[in-house]
Parts: sequence; C-alpha cells; structure tokens
Amino acid sequence: MFSPNRVWFITGTSSGLGKSLTDILLANGERVVATCRDPSVHAKLSSHYKDQILTYKLDVTKEEQVKAALAAAVEKFGRIDVVVNNAGIGLFGEMESVPEEDARYIMELQFWGPVHVMKEAVRIFREINPSGAGGRIFNISTAGGYQANPTLSYYSASKFALEAATQSFLQEMNPSWNIKGCILEPGGFRSEWNSGHNSQVIPPHPAYTDPSCPTSMFRQFLGNIPFLGDPVKMGKAVLRLADLSMGVRSELAGVWAGEGVEKSVADHNVTGILGSTPVELPLRAQSTMEDAGQWAWISHSTNADDMDGENYVKQYLMGSGGFQDVDKMLSN
Repeated sequence: MFSPNRVWFITGTSSGLGKSLTDILLANGERVVATCRDPSVHAKLSSHYKDQILTYKLDVTKEEQVKAALAAAVEKFGRIDVVVNNAGIGLFGEMESVPEEDARYIMELQFWGPVHVMKEAVRIFREINPSGAGGRIFNISTAGGYQANPTLSYYSASKFALEAATQSFLQEMNPSWNIKGCILEPGGFRSEWNSGHNSQVIPPHPAYTDPSCPTSMFRQFLGNIPFLGDPVKMGKAVLRLADLSMGVRSELAGVWAGEGVEKSVADHNVTGILGSTPVELPLRAQSTMEDAGQWAWISHSTNADDMDGENYVKQYLMGSGGFQDVDKMLSN
C-alpha cells in the first residue's frame, strides 16, 4: 500500500488544473514538485508548506530540463509516486492560418513534453523507488483528443498523438513493475486554456471569414459558451483516482466525504482503474462507452456547481453544429 504522503511531480502548475491540484495535494498532506515556467507564482505556497513543496522552473520541451527537474525531485524527496503531465496551451486557428512554427511548437509542448517526462519517470519508478512500489502517470488530454473540432486541428493532433503514445507505452510495462497510468479527457474548464497567456488565437485566414463558414461559427461559439468544469473539483477527482489505484483514502473534504460527494461515492462501488485498454479496433468504441459509463461519476464530480452536465450537452454542444456525433448518440 502506498503512503498517503505521496510525492507528486506535476507540470504546468501556474494556473488552472495544475495550480488547483497543487493546492489540494498540499492541503491533503502530500508532497509536490510543482513545475512551471515561473515558479515565483508559488511563493506563498513555498512559504507555508516549506517541507512539502519543491518548485522548479521547467520548460517541458527541453528534455535536459525535464531530466534535471525529475532528478531534483528525487534529491529532495527520495522518490516519485505520481506524475501528472498537465502543461499545455490552447491554439486556435484554421489549419491554413496557423504558422507552421506554432503548429510544431504545440506538438513539442503537448506531445514530446509528456513523452520526455514519462520516459524518465518510469526509470525512476522502476530503479529508484522501492522494488515493486512502481508509480502512476496521469496524462491530461482533452475531449478534443477523442473528437476534433474546427480551429483546433493542431491542438487536437497533439492530444491524439499523446493518447496513442500513452496507450502503447502503458502496455509495454512489465506488470511486476507496478507502473500504471490514465488518460484524462477534460471538457471545457474554467481556466486560462481559451484565454489569457495560456491561449493563442490566430486571426482567421481570409478564405474563412464568411460568417456562415464552420470555423467562423465555431469561433463565435467558443467565445460565447460558458464552461462546464471546475478546476478545483477536477483536482479532487484526480486525487480520488490516485487513491483508487493506490489503495489509500484521502481525508481531505470533498474527495471521499464532505461537500456532497458521499452519495456519488456510495452509488459507485469502483473496484479497479488505470489498467490497459483494449486496442482491437472492433472493441475500441464499445470499450470507450463502457469506460465512459463506469467513470461517469468521476466526470460529473468536476462540473461547476451552477452546471448540469446533461442539460449542458443538450443546450450547447448539440446546438453548436460541431458535435453531430453527440446529437446522434443522445437521440438514439
């Protein structure tokens, strides 16, 4: 059994899910290596949780920096138990409008970055952690890593690639190593993914400016839609998933008890997670639907308090014209 005082290595902790998860884990008594490009954002946390946190300046596109950051984590805490690959940005623009350097950069950031982290983390799980202790990897993908949408071709491509690599990589693990992982596909969350410094919006290509063009409609849709997810609730969901996989039960309010989560926990007697996913093409869709049903309670637990997931899908996604598959599925 893992100690609840686990060591987490998280990328992209300056805002959004990464920041929320860092706050939650420290409050839960865990140890956190919080990496981002500007560690000064964690000055207050570092002062308050001196022995629990290591902040580290990291650009995940630089493999040597990734190795140095993970080495610093081992030097500080002696081990790493959980890795969360979260660093990323939003990149919006028609395929024709996005400069190639920007398209290549998002692949470096959201595909090669996590790959650098995974390769080194697994070595630590296997060779540095106590024999058989292993570790866990959470790779943050997106709903757009399963179904792409207009203006998000390169963004989704990076997530599609990450999901494929993660599936294959996890199946390469020797079971005796006790190394498991999970791909998380958040929908729209109230973070800086679609605005602010974590978002890059490329001006429309001249050929796509007609208001009736699908990309124009989707740009307007994204600019007006409210976002369903709460990063704090998602942070607690990640902690809940780690607990399930590692055989521990965090006492922080809102994870297993308090804040109204008891009913959803009681209604779903979950016995396993983070194993391999079948990859045979005829079974892939069925497996995805079964996974969606099994883990719906985790997904719904991340919804903001003022949001109802089913009504959100019906009102916004089905009405946008960009999610015809969702419309067909719900109408059957």
